[in-house]
This record gives sequence, C-alpha cells and structure tokens, in this order.
Amino acid sequence: MLEVDLAQMREAHKTLAEFTYELHPVVRGYANRTLYINLSDNSILSKPVDQKMKDTFTGGRGFGLWLLWNAVKPTTKWNDPENEFIVAGGPIGGITAYPGSGKCTVLSISPQTGTVIDSNSGGYFGPYLKFSGWDALEIQGKAESDVIIYIDGDQGRVTIEEAPLEPVDSHLINRIMTEMFGETPKEMRGISVISAGAAADHVAICGVNVSYYDPKRDEVRYKQAARGGCGRVLRDKRIKAIVVKFTDMGGDNNGCADIELVRKAGRRINKEIAEFDASQNDMRGTGTPYLVEIMNRFDLLPVKNFRFGAHQDAEKVAGHVWKPRYDRRGPDGCWYGCTMACAHGVPHFHLRTGPYKGKAVFVDGPEYETLGAVSSNLCIFDPDDVLEINFYADTYGIDTISLGNSIAFAMECYEYGILNEERTGGLKLEWGNADAALELIHQMARGEGFGVIVGQGVRYQKNYYIEHFGADPALMQDIGMEIKGLEISEYISKESLAQQGGYALASKGPQHDEAWLIFMELVHKQLPTFEAKAEALNYFPIFRTWFSLHGLCKLPWNDITPVSNKTAAEPAKVPEHVENYCWLHEGVTGQPITPDGIIEQSERVYQFQRLFNLRMGFGTRKDDYPPYRAMGPVTVLEYESRQERYDTQLKEEVGIDPTGMSTEEKIKALRKYREDRYEQLVDAVYKRRGWTKNGIPTLETVQRLGIDFPEVVELIQQHA
Repeated sequence: MLEVDLAQMREAHKTLAEFTYELHPVVRGYANRTLYINLSDNSILSKPVDQKMKDTFTGGRGFGLWLLWNAVKPTTKWNDPENEFIVAGGPIGGITAYPGSGKCTVLSISPQTGTVIDSNSGGYFGPYLKFSGWDALEIQGKAESDVIIYIDGDQGRVTIEEAPLEPVDSHLINRIMTEMFGETPKEMRGISVISAGAAADHVAICGVNVSYYDPKRDEVRYKQAARGGCGRVLRDKRIKAIVVKFTDMGGDNNGCADIELVRKAGRRINKEIAEFDASQNDMRGTGTPYLVEIMNRFDLLPVKNFRFGAHQDAEKVAGHVWKPRYDRRGPDGCWYGCTMACAHGVPHFHLRTGPYKGKAVFVDGPEYETLGAVSSNLCIFDPDDVLEINFYADTYGIDTISLGNSIAFAMECYEYGILNEERTGGLKLEWGNADAALELIHQMARGEGFGVIVGQGVRYQKNYYIEHFGADPALMQDIGMEIKGLEISEYISKESLAQQGGYALASKGPQHDEAWLIFMELVHKQLPTFEAKAEALNYFPIFRTWFSLHGLCKLPWNDITPVSNKTAAEPAKVPEHVENYCWLHEGVTGQPITPDGIIEQSERVYQFQRLFNLRMGFGTRKDDYPPYRAMGPVTVLEYESRQERYDTQLKEEVGIDPTGMSTEEKIKALRKYREDRYEQLVDAVYKRRGWTKNGIPTLETVQRLGIDFPEVVELIQQHA
C-alpha cells in the first residue's frame, strides 16, 4: 500500500459532471457507440457508430482519425481547446485466445509535428473501454482545474471529478487510482489508468502511460503510447488521469460471431510460440533487448547521435544482461492470454537521483528502443544508469526515443562547441555522462533549466541553436535526427535505402512500426530494384496499419515464424499468420476477409491519414525528406570510420575512383549519389501508392477506396 491517505484524496474530489448510460454487451467486436467529453463545459455525450463508419474506418486508428477530422480545423493547434485526445481499441481487441490483443491507439494533433499523431499502447485500457460500452473515447476542451475522468463499466456511469490532491507522476497516480476505484484484488485487476507525468506539463516529447494491475507481483504496471506528444496534450487539458473500470471478464466479452474460429487461430499461434520462441527471438525470456546484440553485429545500433552503428560496450546492455534481472514471479503479458509475454521488468531497483531517491521501484523494461535511444546513442552503458533513466522517463511521461535523440543531438552540439557549460546551465553534456542526462530529465519534470529546451525535441533545438547560438543551419539539418518533427526510432538506415523511405515517407513521422525493411534489403537481399522497394513500401506500411485498426500487437505476426515460412513465396509477409488474422476477423465480426481485403481495409485509413496531413498544411514531397545522416556520412569522422566501405561504394556503385580525393570530396560525391537515389525511390513509391509527383493521393485513388468525401475532393483539387 502507498503511504498516502486515499480517503482524503477521494474526499477532496468534486464531481463536475455525471453521465449514466445503459449497459449492453459488445456485439461482434463493436460496442456501436463512442463516448464524447468536453472539459470546457463538462458535457458528456454518447455518439452512435453506424455501419458506414465501420465499413470505411474499421475501428481503432480509423475511428480516431475520423473523429478528430470532424473535430478540428486546418488551423487547429495542439493546445487549442478544440484539439482532442482520443483513445480507441478495435473490433478484435480484447479477445483472450490470441496473443497481443490488448492494444489501443491514442490520437491527437501533435505538439511536435503540428499534424495528426497516432501512438499505440498495450495495457488493459482499450479492451476495458470497449467492454464498458465504448468503441472510442473522445475528449475535447480544457478543464479549469486538474480533473480525473472515471468510466465505470460495471455501473454504466461516467464522471468528471476535480482532483486537487493527487500527484501526477505515473507510478504514483496509476497506483492511487487503481486502489481508489478498485477495493478488492478482483476490482484492482479490472482497473486501467491513462496518465502522464510531471514533464508533460512543460515539454513536448511526452506520451502517456497505460496501466494494468499485475496481481502476481502486486504491481500497477504500465505500457506507453509514447510518440508525438499526446501526454503534453493530456496535461494541457488538465487531466491527471483517465480511469476505466470493468470487472466482468469472461471467455468472450467481444460477442464473437464464431468463437471456435478465433480459438482455432489461437491454438495454432500458441503452439508455435511454445515450440519456437526460445530458439528464435526469445521474447518470453529476454524480450526486445535481444535486438541489441543483433543490431550491433550488423552495424545498425545507433551510437553518438546515429554517427556510428556499433560500439564495443554494447554487450553491457545486451539481452543476456537483462534476462537474469527480470522479475519471474508471474506471466509477462500486458493483456490476458498473451503467450508472447514480452513485457518484462526489473524489481526492487533503488533510485539514486531525483525526487524518489532511495526508493525501491519496479521498472517496466527496458525495451530495445529505449536501449538504443538512451544507452548506445548516448554511450551510457551502465545498466543501472539505463534503468534510472528508463524509470524517470516513464513516470514523468517522456518518450524514450525522442528523449535519447534529443539529448544525443545536444551532446553532439556540445562536442562541436555550439553548446558550452554557460549555455547548458553548468551541465557537461559529454558522451556517456549519465548524471548530466538525468539532470536534464529532472529539469524537464520541474520545468526549469536547459532541460526544457532539450525536452521540446530535436526540431525545436535546431531552430533555437541557429537563432540564439549562430549554429550552421546546414549542419543542424544534417545531424538533427527527426523527420516531420518526430525523432527517428533506433535503427541506422544509412545502408538501407528502403528504410530511409520507411522512415521519411511514414505518415506520422519516422516510426519503425510502420515499415521496418532493413533486414529484407541488407541481409536477405530481397529488394534489389526501385520497384521492389516501392512495392515493400506500399505493402508493409499498409499491412501494419491493420493492427492499429483492430487493437492488435504486431509482434505475434513476425517475431515468431512457423515452419511453413521456410517454403513461403513471400516469407516477410508470414502468410500463415496472415491467414490467422483472416480467421480472427471472421471469427469476431462474422465477415470473411482475404489477405487482399486486409490491405483494402487498411489502405482506406492509410490514405485518409495522408490527406489529414495535407489538410493540416503538411503531406507533400517537401515533408518526406530525412536528414542526411539517415542517408549517409555527414562528417569526416563518420566517413573515415567506415572508409573502406564508402570508398568501395564510390568505386563500384557510383563509378568514381576515390584515389587522391580528399575525404570532403568523397563525402560530397557519395552524397550526390545517395540523394539522387532517394529521389528515384520517392518517385517509385508515390507512383505505387497512387499519389502525384508531389505526394498527394489522386482523385482516382480516393474514389477507388470510397473515401472521396466532398471535403476530401475539394482538398485534392486545391492542390492540383
């Protein structure tokens, strides 16, 4: 139990609005209504979900995009009251017979990108929201004081409550809410909380934490919808927490059309996980940190702001280091029945810094992306330092990908003399300085010092250093590892043209969950032509969108592979698992679907999101370029660290003999070649996606998909 007076906190609550609704079961994956809350006037409404909305946008991310599209204007900024904070699960989400079925998607206008952002999370919120009667939650307006939103799916009641006494940091408030609204262990299991910590009051690079109660460990754990600043939006609306309660879990809360078909798919994947996981990726034993050793071996692990792809100390934070430190007291799935069970954590970690110094805490993670961002990219290789950063980033609400890239950018600028101790407030931002990195994080949470500048992200820093410190704009652009305002996730893409496109052509910004093609191109040599790369950059982003429509995790799709994959014509697609998803869709909704139908379902939403960007003033060719460091070596040091590789490329690929050339001349020649190839790639991808040369979906494309709404047609015509 926490050393807090829950009764006193509860007593201080003032109910600002109350809404009661009729409970009814989910039917074939849908609750068939969404919940709308406006904090400016404390109104609460139920909105119907009709068949056209389901046919066009499916659920999850699709529902969220449609609701947000109708709520905002082209001029809406992230901190305008009309901006929304949206959470949506999906029709398949919440099943317990298939692993990875507890996802939800959070959407808003981003403080980092200025356009729509989507970010997904595990935890229990998405399924519980649906089982409580709502396919999506839509929050608009701003509260006058700090509030909690409580959705009671047991009683059919929604309240907005003034909450003056609760702390905001997630490891505290998520526990408090779980105990306040869940009086028994069963009720605590039926609580899920969304929150963001203290940093979200001050800096842009903040997401939200989505909780679930772990009874085996008596821990309120959480996963993150971290990307793009949705936590900043949450706190700008003065929301301390969103709480959902649903305790009546059974074997089929989805009202499946054919539960046996769902179980058929589940039996097949669960058997494969049991047989093959330990020898393939060991997700149940090690989780995503297994990738550290692999990425380091293939020169793909970000080091020193993505300058290099390997480091001799990477083994100090590799999977084998974390495996013995994990808590093994219970299953590690972040939703019921997930046999992939990759949500590992470290117990009884004693903090050495910050406001919770000396406290023993449970640290969820670290995940690979966190290790790439705040460990190798900063050259911080002490596991305890990494755990400290991991914990504070999570409880303060900071996205670890954006955090690592933002600090790495500052450290490189410090190395070049653009920053100094006077400008950083006394901080020595040297590679490997964990204490300085932690101090920046604590400053973000306090809203003071140089940490507030770093916490606005790489794009903000670039402009700030140019304006205030006279930094070279070209250098800032080349080494600032962001695209569209969002920091690049943690893979070196210099030698993978397809991955450069995967990052730069992604809808929301450079996130690996849209298209991860490095191994297809570099290891398996499956993408030799521009046409092959374009086909992959059409199929995989669209296919991966499908998971966010339905409330599913992608890991069971391709992080375990069946025996049949060895002889599959297109092994990267894992066709047997695609068949599983066809079974799941039919089993839940009653509607048969083919692999092509999956793509059609997803493409509607994918193309619509591109148009949403266009509506918000983005989404043309000029927005689809990566910084050059994502394409090739920027500095002499970078080139010379891999000189043999680059000299060979100049000779064999570019047709230039590098003998006698200076390193600067070599860099220039290689850059022209790589930038020309990128332009060719963009042309090929745009053509394959049905876009104009400027990256705008054509009228024929939107007509084919049935998203040719009058406002969409008008938008396309304006940019013709």
